[in-house]
Amino acid sequence: QVQLVESGGGLVQPGGSLRLSCVASGFTFTPFTMRWYRQAPGKERELVATITPGGVTTNTDPVKGRVTMSRDNAKNMVYLQMNSLKPEDTAVYFCNARWLTFEYWGQGTQVTVSS
Repeated sequence: QVQLVESGGGLVQPGGSLRLSCVASGFTFTPFTMRWYRQAPGKERELVATITPGGVTTNTDPVKGRVTMSRDNAKNMVYLQMNSLKPEDTAVYFCNARWLTFEYWGQGTQVTVSS
């Protein structure tokens, strides 16, 4: 059974940090490009960060300089370290795996940035 399970979300004050995790199971993890997306209430899902099988990362403009994505192929995991969080970072964060015609999504983890 293919699964992506996110964890690490929660309530944090502006300026704080969170580390999201995503564990993959049920498929061969290493060839997949992994991505984090987020979806705020009333908005479309948007890409946050990408990491290739070889570990090359790219971040989108809204989070550039504030997030670091990493992966551990031995543990079938990806991480998203988020710093200097802002209220506009509040969203459900989703883990995504994509390779050729195969694409999988997690259920998401809620991140709320509020004082």
